[in-house]
Amino acid sequence: MTIGRLAEITGVPASAIRYWERHGLLPTPERESGQRRYPPEAAARITVLRTCQQAGLSLAEIREFQREQPRRETMIRAKITELRQRVVDLDHAEQLLVHALRCGEEDIVDCPKFRQQMAAWRSPGPTG
Repeated sequence: MTIGRLAEITGVPASAIRYWERHGLLPTPERESGQRRYPPEAAARITVLRTCQQAGLSLAEIREFQREQPRRETMIRAKITELRQRVVDLDHAEQLLVHALRCGEEDIVDCPKFRQQMAAWRSPGPTG
């Protein structure tokens, strides 16, 4: 398929596809009459690349993700730990915002309930 068709079915601009090729994240496609021709599995690889980007992986991490299992395992484990911490941080941010909507204090930092919640966030919780 052409780069235009691949861009259309994946929702990724052709410029991004060419960028990923230049950086070794997508295999160089065959050429037919000077035009790039992609196999059907290119769409699946682009889906993986977009998912990795949305998860916060850098280009270097995505490159490592595509390597053989032993090399990528360390990076994946570190990224999982990072993502889990981001989930916790986002949960705390949501709690803060929900509380701020309901709180009657002029300055939320003066709110005893909010201070108590912040103290609970700083103390180590159960692991798991």
